Amino acid sequence: MRAIGISPWVWASPVTDAVLAELIPRVAAFGFDAVELPIEQPGDWDPVRTRDLLAAHHLRAAAVCAVTSPGRSLVNAPPDVVESTAAYLRACVDSAQVVGGACVGGPVYAAVGRTWRMSTAARVACYADFRRALSPVADYAGERGVSIGVEALNRYETSVVNTVEQVLELIDGLPPNVGLMIDTYHMNIEEADPYAALTLAGPRIKHVQVSGTHRGAPGTDHFDWRRFFATLAETGYGGAVCIESFTAQNEAIATAASIWRPLAPSQDALARDGLSYLRKVVEGSTVVT
Repeated sequence: MRAIGISPWVWASPVTDAVLAELIPRVAAFGFDAVELPIEQPGDWDPVRTRDLLAAHHLRAAAVCAVTSPGRSLVNAPPDVVESTAAYLRACVDSAQVVGGACVGGPVYAAVGRTWRMSTAARVACYADFRRALSPVADYAGERGVSIGVEALNRYETSVVNTVEQVLELIDGLPPNVGLMIDTYHMNIEEADPYAALTLAGPRIKHVQVSGTHRGAPGTDHFDWRRFFATLAETGYGGAVCIESFTAQNEAIATAASIWRPLAPSQDALARDGLSYLRKVVEGSTVVT
């Protein structure tokens, strides 16, 4: 069966050693197979300790999530910001290598919330700047057996890439360990046909995040999840699928993700209900490696 994981952001931010020590046993008890590991600041959690904690509870690291908070950008930014962002991404790669995460994923091109208008020529130049800045990071990751998953965000969170087609243009010419991180929340907003977009992403998918169209549990929304997972199986993607949502109780993350109300009776309920629904949907789907 396909591995199903979850992000600790469902409950807490930042994700620290103390948070993981409390959450990983709970996640395992719920029946998840994997955990996403966001890095808001390098050093928030210790990779060796986290690797051992996951192993003790028979969980795997699905991916390390790069967090492009204000001050992190590879495009439309001063050289020192580009260099510090590249250094941050290399640190994410180092952590992924230790915990056994095959992918570092996220909106690695620019800080979430940064939007600006671009002419056709300016967009071409922006994408070229991105490829130039990410290329050495991609090589660094490839040498360590780690892929980079570039995530499209909705129009309210970035003006760089909003669709799968744009991401494919953005990463064209980069090494094969650079691909896409799929997020159904953003796809539901931006893709005219999210299932066709998934097919377009095809073999370049590196990681998959899922949530309800309202950021709640999958299955409590209007998305056609059976069609989504049938299409995902056709792409050949064999990795984990991870629930990503956020808590309204953390002011910083609630504001960043526009979580203004509870999305479930409790965060535990969101996790359990999402897992239960996804298990039913993906039963009989492609076997993970």
